Amino acid sequence: MLPTTPGATPIAQIALDIPVSRLFDYLAPGLTRQDIGLRVRVPFGRKEMVGVVMDLIPDSNHDKHKLKPILEIYRDAPALPTELLRLLNFCSDYYHYPLGPTVMAALPTTLRRSQPIHIKLAHAWLLTSAGLALSADDLPRHAPAQRALLDTMRDGLAHTGATLTAICSGYRGIVKTWVERGWAAQINLPARLHAPPVAADTAPQLTPAQQDAVTRINAAFTNYQAFLLHGITGSGKTEVYLHLVASALERGGQALLLVPEINLTPQLTGVFRARFPHIEIATLHSGMAEGERLAHWLAAAEGRARIVLGTRLAVFAPLPHLALIIVDEEHDSSFHQQDGLRYAARDVAVVRAQQQGVPVVLGSATPALESWHNAQNGRYTLIRLDQRAIASARLPVINLIDTRSSKPEEGLSAALLAAIRSRLAAGQQSLIFVNRRGYSPALMCFECGWGAACARCSAKLVLHLRDRQLRCHHCGHVESVVHACPACGNIDLKPGGFGTQRIEDALTRHFPEARILRVDRDSTRKKHSWPDMQRAIHKGEADILVGTQLLAKGHDFPKLTLVGVINADSALYSPDFRATERLFAQLMQVGGRAGRASEAGEVLIQTQFPDHHLYRLLQRHDYAGFAASLLAERAAAGFPPFVHQAVLRAEAGKLDTALAFLHQAQGAAPHMAGITLFDPTQASMARKAGVERALLLVQSPARKPLQAFLSAWMPQLYALKANNVRWNLDVDPLEI
Repeated sequence: MLPTTPGATPIAQIALDIPVSRLFDYLAPGLTRQDIGLRVRVPFGRKEMVGVVMDLIPDSNHDKHKLKPILEIYRDAPALPTELLRLLNFCSDYYHYPLGPTVMAALPTTLRRSQPIHIKLAHAWLLTSAGLALSADDLPRHAPAQRALLDTMRDGLAHTGATLTAICSGYRGIVKTWVERGWAAQINLPARLHAPPVAADTAPQLTPAQQDAVTRINAAFTNYQAFLLHGITGSGKTEVYLHLVASALERGGQALLLVPEINLTPQLTGVFRARFPHIEIATLHSGMAEGERLAHWLAAAEGRARIVLGTRLAVFAPLPHLALIIVDEEHDSSFHQQDGLRYAARDVAVVRAQQQGVPVVLGSATPALESWHNAQNGRYTLIRLDQRAIASARLPVINLIDTRSSKPEEGLSAALLAAIRSRLAAGQQSLIFVNRRGYSPALMCFECGWGAACARCSAKLVLHLRDRQLRCHHCGHVESVVHACPACGNIDLKPGGFGTQRIEDALTRHFPEARILRVDRDSTRKKHSWPDMQRAIHKGEADILVGTQLLAKGHDFPKLTLVGVINADSALYSPDFRATERLFAQLMQVGGRAGRASEAGEVLIQTQFPDHHLYRLLQRHDYAGFAASLLAERAAAGFPPFVHQAVLRAEAGKLDTALAFLHQAQGAAPHMAGITLFDPTQASMARKAGVERALLLVQSPARKPLQAFLSAWMPQLYALKANNVRWNLDVDPLEI
C-alpha cells in the first residue's frame, strides 16, 4: 500500500518498450492508484519514451534521489483496466517475454507515441424533458417526418446524424427548430464507428440443436465456463453466436468475438450490424489505418462499443463490461502470433475468460486436437451441432478421384472437368481449391534437375508467369524468369506443380465461355477487391472460383455446389506431425462450402492414395473418429497434447554460430526432473531471409514443471553472450 504520510512521493513502476525483463521506477508526484494503467512520458537515457503505469509503490530498490520524475501524464484515453493488466502480466510470465513490450504491443500505434491524441467528435441530439413530454398532437398534422423522428428519439438517447438520416434526410432543419424551442439539445459525442443499417435483420427460428446450445451456454453467464461448440459446416454456429451476444447485451455487457482472418471481419461485421443496428460495433485488426484503429479501440475501452470483432490482437482490447468471449474457427493457425510476443489468441482468450469469470465459446467444425482433448477430459464442455441449419441442406458427398488410373491433364482430371461442365449447364458454381498461389511452385530443368531456388531462403522460387517473375513467398525476393538453365544451358525449362494461376489458365482453355474468378493473396491485394469479389459471387457473376484457403472458411455461397481439390496429397509427405490434422481440417472446411442451400453438394478430391484412412474418414464426415485415431498416435509417439513443449530458436549469419549459441544455452539449462532437452539442430527451413536458423526443443509431460524450468532458464539465457545471434523462446509452438 502507498504511504499516507503527507508529502510522501509515490514511486511509479513503468512498463517501457525495452527488451529487458523489468519495470522502471520513476517519481510520480500527484499520482494515485486510480491512475494505474495510464500512459506517461518519461525520460530514458538521452531520449524520452511513452510507457504505462503498472503499479505505485511506497519505496524503490534504487536510490530515490537518483530517480527521475514523470514528465507528462496522458489522460486523453482511458487507463488500461486492472483486469487487462493482469492478463498482460500472465502473458509475459507464461510466454517468458518482457512485460514492457508485451504491454506496449497491446496499444494502438498512435498511443505509443509521445503526443496527445485528438478524438474526432460528431454532433448528436437528444430530447429534453419538454421534448419527451411531446405527443403526436403537438406536431403539425401533415408532418410524418417529425413524427418518425420523435418516435425514434423517445428512447432518451443521443442520436447522431447517421442515425437520424436513416429516418429523415432533412432532419437538420427539424432538430434545429426543436433546439430553438427547447425540445431538443445538441451535444458532441465521439463519432459513431458505423452508420446503422436502415432495417434490422430478423432472427430465423433456431433448430432444436441451436436452441439447446444457446440455452446451455446462457445458463453459464456471470461465471467462467469453457464451451467447445463442435458444429459441422453450415450448422449455424454464427446464429448461435448472435443469440449469445444478444444475451450478453441484455445483461448490459460487452461481447468479444475473435476471427482468424482479416478477410472474415467485414463480412461478420455486416451480419452483426444487421442484427443489432443500434449497437455500436468496433472492429480491430492489423489491416486498419492508425486513426481508424484508435477510434475503434477507444470505443471498446470506453464501453461505447458493446460488440468487438477482431483478429488475434483484439484479445487484448480493453473491455470494461466484458460478459462473453467467442473464438470462431478456433483451430485456425492464424490465431498464433509468430513474432514478438508469441502467443496463441485462443488460449489467451480462455485465460481471460477464466480471470474475469465469463463464459468463453470455442467454435469449429474441426476443433484443434488440444481443444478436442480438453473436451474429452472434461476441461471444456462439448456441445454438438450435427445437422445443417437449413432443413433442405445436406452435407456434401465426398468422392475420390484416383489419379493413378485417371491421369490429370494440366492438373485437372477428366472426372473433375466433367463435373464442372455439368454445373455450368445447370447454372451452378464450382470451386477449385489449390492451396498454392502463383503459376507453379517451381521452375525446373528436367535435363539436369536444376530448380530455381531463393538465394536467401532454403526454398524454391514460385513462378508467376504473367508477371514474368520468380518470387519467394517466404522473404519476398524477386527475380526475372530465366530463359535457359544456368547449370546445363537447356532452354526447355518447365513449371513443376500447379498454382492458382496455372489452374485458372487451364480452366480458361477448357471452358472459354465460363466466368472464372481467381481468389488468392495476389488477386485480393487491393483494399476493396475481396469485398467486390464476394458480391460478384453472391450475385452469380462468377461460374468457376479458383482459390486458396481464403475461400476455405466462413463463407456462404448459395449457388456453389461443387468443390474440386487439387494436390491435397502433398501434406501426407510432410515431416510436421500436425500436417494431417491441418489437412483434414482444411478439406472439411473447403468441402463445407458446397451445398449449403437447397442444391446438393459434391466434393471431388484428386489423390494417389484413395485408401488412406484420412480420406475415408473425411468421406464419412467423421471428425470424432479422425481425432480419436490421431490422439492415439500422438499418445504413442509422445506428441502434444500429451506433452508440453517450448522451442528456443536462434538466428545468425552462419549456422555454426546459431548452433554454438544453442549449445551454450543447453549447457546453462538447470537440471530438473521430468524435463527433456533435445540436442540443437537446424530448422526445417534452415535459411530464411538471408539468416541461418536453428532450434532447441524442450519437453515435459506436464505444463507446471516446464514453466518452472523456463523461469529458471531465462535469466541464464539473458546472461549468455549472444554476439551476432538473435534468439527467441516459443512456448506451446505451433511448428517445430
